[in-house]
Amino acid sequence: MLTQEGRVALSDIADLNQLKFELNRIPAVDVGDYIAELLPERRAIAFRLLKKDHAIDVFEYLPPEVQEELINSLHNAHVCQIVGSMRPDDRAELFDELPAGVVKRLVQQLNAEERRATATILGYPEGTAGRVMTTEYVRLREGLTVGEALHKIRLSDEDKETIYYAYVTDDNRKLLKVVSLRQLLFTFPDVLVGDIASDRVVRVRTDTPQEEVAQLMKRYDLIAAPVVDREDRLVGIVTIDDVVDILEEEATEDIQKLAGVSGGDEAAWSPPLVTLRKRLPWLLINIGLYIAAASAIAPFQHVISSVTVLAVIMPILANSSGNVGFQVLSVTVRGLGVGEITPQDTLAILRKEILAALGTAIALALSLGTLSLIWSPPHQRWVSSIAGLVMAINVLIAATLGTLLPMGLKRLNLDPALISGPLLTTSLDTIGFLTFLTLISSALKFFNG
Repeated sequence: MLTQEGRVALSDIADLNQLKFELNRIPAVDVGDYIAELLPERRAIAFRLLKKDHAIDVFEYLPPEVQEELINSLHNAHVCQIVGSMRPDDRAELFDELPAGVVKRLVQQLNAEERRATATILGYPEGTAGRVMTTEYVRLREGLTVGEALHKIRLSDEDKETIYYAYVTDDNRKLLKVVSLRQLLFTFPDVLVGDIASDRVVRVRTDTPQEEVAQLMKRYDLIAAPVVDREDRLVGIVTIDDVVDILEEEATEDIQKLAGVSGGDEAAWSPPLVTLRKRLPWLLINIGLYIAAASAIAPFQHVISSVTVLAVIMPILANSSGNVGFQVLSVTVRGLGVGEITPQDTLAILRKEILAALGTAIALALSLGTLSLIWSPPHQRWVSSIAGLVMAINVLIAATLGTLLPMGLKRLNLDPALISGPLLTTSLDTIGFLTFLTLISSALKFFNG
């Protein structure tokens, strides 16, 4: 991995021949990171120093905005060479990010086979197996011998993205069996491929959601998964590197949505305007939600002025119950995301969370009750009992909402992460403040009476 000191050392090299030597011996992913952090006017210079094969690999690791910038700054022949050499799935991903005019120009420069492979992938909806698959795979006929199969792989499948699995099909490309490279290498050459291949093929459809594909490959420890159409014809494969990208994308999306980042796809190096556009909407909505919470407090201003210790207790009450709700929410969303739980498990998960919340409620109620007892003046120490009671109630409500809200959204085929942390915690604040101040108000009337 290229360290910060390494990046600085590369930036300090004034001799282009020396920089060329250094860049071409560094792994492509690290060169991509280095070029992405350069000033725009220096990126094209650094990229032109790369050897042809290395440049193609580096290009696939660059952010979409840098790829577009380089496409506009390089000569058409150079661009055509790079884009034409990309894997079909990587090329389709690039075209997804580029303006339509640029894509049209690039498509015209592809040969018929490259254009057809890219169009096939782009024809499937985003977020599905068809959109993330590659059309490069090893296909064998059932009647081949092992020796003939290995000869075929050596002769025509050298450039395939992965050769660890070979898929046995009929003449209409209908998927029949799968055989691993290990099986082929350690079997006598005259044995038929169909005799050693397995007919228990774990496959996915072109319209299978990409997160389900990732879960399936993780469950069965697959390096690649075949993708078939409605007629069970083999159209592509999803490889393990695609699964890593899918898992990272899904995790990033869930985490950022829970934090109230619109879209769930903000990068650390996003331009300030992009950052503002993705964060500000939820912050403005959050202000609206807090207005609701403040409105719940407003009628009780005379109560707060009479019992001043409430100003110290209420923030602790809000923060603690909000944290409980966020913990439950994050665990539930994660469980739904990785397929560990489903909406059918709602009652079982709710029971488990409430049982855990009972212990949490007792501990937090005793803690807040004790603090309230210490901070309250002698004639208002009764506040500690109400504070402890409301804390316990709010913790149980937090556990319930943190479970039911994402489960309900999943049942409606909506993203569970839409119930973000800010929304849940603000709702809990409103419920907690209203309950707490109502009980305090009633108690004041009782004692005054």
